[in-house]
Amino acid sequence: MTEPVIDLGALRDARARYPERITELAAQRRRRPLLGDDGRLLLVAADHPARGALGVRGDPHAMAGRDDLLRRLVVALRRPGVDGVLGTADIIEDLLLLGELDDKVVIGSMNRGGLQGATFELDDRFTGYDVPTLVALGLDGGKMLCRIDLTDAGSVATLEACGRAVTELSRNNLMAMVEPFMSQRQGDRVVNQLTAEAVVKSVGISSGLGATSARTWLKLPVVDGMEQVMAATTLPTLLLGGDPSGAPEETYALWQKAQSLPNVRGLVVGRALLYPPDGDVSAAVDAAVGTVRGGVPV
Repeated sequence: MTEPVIDLGALRDARARYPERITELAAQRRRRPLLGDDGRLLLVAADHPARGALGVRGDPHAMAGRDDLLRRLVVALRRPGVDGVLGTADIIEDLLLLGELDDKVVIGSMNRGGLQGATFELDDRFTGYDVPTLVALGLDGGKMLCRIDLTDAGSVATLEACGRAVTELSRNNLMAMVEPFMSQRQGDRVVNQLTAEAVVKSVGISSGLGATSARTWLKLPVVDGMEQVMAATTLPTLLLGGDPSGAPEETYALWQKAQSLPNVRGLVVGRALLYPPDGDVSAAVDAAVGTVRGGVPV
């Protein structure tokens, strides 16, 4: 992995001495349209730590080191063809202070209260960004996780909160990125149901959230039967990269195949690009760019 030259000491000092710089830099940030000429998006996700989800493949603490995570993010964001980032406020503010968000799409992660492994995991409270802050900082949208367990009453609070957020984001002309799953508890774990039938059901439920779907985008896993999944909606969709356990080449092939389906506009990928098996973030990002943009020069 090529190491970027970033001054983490200056970042820490700015946070301690000049916290007002965050809002100043947000106001100065050069913005871009959500979609470029090719109508595609590749976003790097980095909102996992705020839910206590630090693991990548066999390493339960892979994302624990903030210096290391930021270096990987900067490498990814500087690669041609990467459109932007999805993160919680702490990550977005670090990247603002490092000067890495000009001409990038920036999506704020909103609900991170369903901590991994908690008894309340499915009561996914909105503990991150709210809509007024997204608007004030000039960000481009808000993302929400919407896990639905038909046997867990906590799911209804999540649905209500997501519906409210979708409405408020649309009223402020911001993307509402909804990541839905039909989920269930298996022992002490929450497991997402990754069949085409389950994803279709989650698509139907999440597409109807809010008073309008005009600015709703879906973020969906790649499963067997994606043709059936994408036939269930007209909403623009980004595919979820997840934490693949197979060979990277197999993962890229699945992503690329799904890119040709109706409504699919690109990828949102975090761990698979930031922590590839061989450690080469640049190569992993470039391969993802190729799947999204089909080898078109960027």
